Amino acid sequence: MKRLVMSLLAASTVAAIAPAAAQAAPWMSINERQANLEQRIDQGVQSGQLTRRESMRLRSEFRSLNRLEAHYRRTGGRLDMRERADLDRRFDRLSAQIHYQKHDFQRR
Repeated sequence: MKRLVMSLLAASTVAAIAPAAAQAAPWMSINERQANLEQRIDQGVQSGQLTRRESMRLRSEFRSLNRLEAHYRRTGGRLDMRERADLDRRFDRLSAQIHYQKHDFQRR
């Protein structure tokens, strides 16, 4: 009996927390993500956290992702779920690269 009550309590807790967790990280459009990444690169250059070589490499990767998005939109007219997931994964990787490069203690 005690095991049943504990499992019901755990299930109800998870059910109550799940919607709050989903609202904590709002969905961002592709354009918002692109603007955010570009702004982070610009800020890193202005603050000196990114060297010239680092910023050139990050901007090159950023332009490559923009070209890939344009290709996806040309071929289907809009992004399907697979294409969106691919772009999200690539944007996540670029975001991690920006973070790493900004915090690697190399200064301009």
